[in-house]
Amino acid sequence: MRIVVLASRKGGSGKTTLAGHLAVQAEMSGAGPVALIDSDPQGSLADWWNLRAAETPHFVQAGLDDLPEALERLRAHGMALLVVDTPAALTTRVGNLIGLADLVVIPTRPSPHDLRSIGTTVKLVEHLGKPLIFVMNAAPPRARITTEAISLVSQYGPLAPSILHQRVDFASSMIDGRTVMELPGTSRSSSEIAQLWAYLESRLERQPHSPGLPIVPGLAAPEPPLSAFGATGA
Repeated sequence: MRIVVLASRKGGSGKTTLAGHLAVQAEMSGAGPVALIDSDPQGSLADWWNLRAAETPHFVQAGLDDLPEALERLRAHGMALLVVDTPAALTTRVGNLIGLADLVVIPTRPSPHDLRSIGTTVKLVEHLGKPLIFVMNAAPPRARITTEAISLVSQYGPLAPSILHQRVDFASSMIDGRTVMELPGTSRSSSEIAQLWAYLESRLERQPHSPGLPIVPGLAAPEPPLSAFGATGA
C-alpha cells in the first residue's frame, strides 16, 4: 500500500480539496482500492466524504495512536493507496504522519503568503528523507504571478507539470460530496486533476517504499525570498 500525505504549513492552500480529488481520480483510474484519512481536527474531508453518494474511496477514522493498527487493517483488506490530509501546522503529530509517506504532496497558491511558508515544510520533509512534489493550486490563468511563483517554487523541489487553475467548480463540487470529475459534462478542471494524478502515480511507481523516520521537534527553516514579486503582501 502506497501512502500519499498532503502537507503544508499554510492554511487555505487547498489540501483537503486536493486530497479528495486525488483519491477519487486514483480510484477512477484503476489505482484502487483507495482509502482516505482525515487528520485535521476541523474534519472537513470527513464532512465531504459523509455527503458522498459513492461508496469509494473508503474513509478510515483513525487517530495517531491507533494509526499503526489502522494501516495493518488497510493492508489486510487489500488497499492499494492511502491519501492522508493534514492540518495547517507542522507539529510532531504531522511530522509522524509525513514519516509514513511514500510521497509528500505540498500544494501552494501563487501568493507571497503561501510562498513564505514553503521553507519550513520542505525542511521537515527533507529531514525525514521523504520525496516531495509541489502542486501549484488555484493559479489565476495567464497571470504573471503564476509564472513567477513556478520559478520560485522550482528552486525548492520538483513541481508537478499539471497546474490547477482557479475555478469555481473545484469548491462547488465539494459541497455535496462530489469532485469535478463527477460533475455532468467535461471540464478543464477534471482534465488537470487527471493529468496531475497520472504524474503522481508515475512518481510513486518509481519511488521505493521506505519506513517512517523519527522527527526532531522545533525544526525551523528560512523562508523563500519574495524579490521576484516585488511585494511584501498578498
